Amino acid sequence: MTIKRLHVGPRLSEAAIHGGVVYLAGQVAEDPSQDITGQTQQVLAAVDRLLAEADSDKSCILQATIYLRTMADFPGMNAVWDTWVVPGHTPPRATVQAALARPEWKIEVVVTAATSAETGAASCG
Repeated sequence: MTIKRLHVGPRLSEAAIHGGVVYLAGQVAEDPSQDITGQTQQVLAAVDRLLAEADSDKSCILQATIYLRTMADFPGMNAVWDTWVVPGHTPPRATVQAALARPEWKIEVVVTAATSAETGAASCG
């Protein structure tokens, strides 16, 4: 089997696809001046875009790991997350507090998802 990579850079790729599974790099806000609501919306929009490029969507997420700079942002992040996930297809998830690579980042999200090739359907929902 081959490995397909999306948005390959000198240090990392934004996604790798292998065996019907897409692995996303950690997604962070493009505009880190926003609060946790804005940053979470940006990050989840980036996840949506990358999954679509990989022939997947948020209903196919197998696992998500969320890194927060401070757990004080947990309720704000959850408020956005709860409106974003597909009811009945909420993925296994872990949320941890972590020192992120840039101090202005409040959230980073890592996702693994099945692709349509794996599910044999247009989406998993």
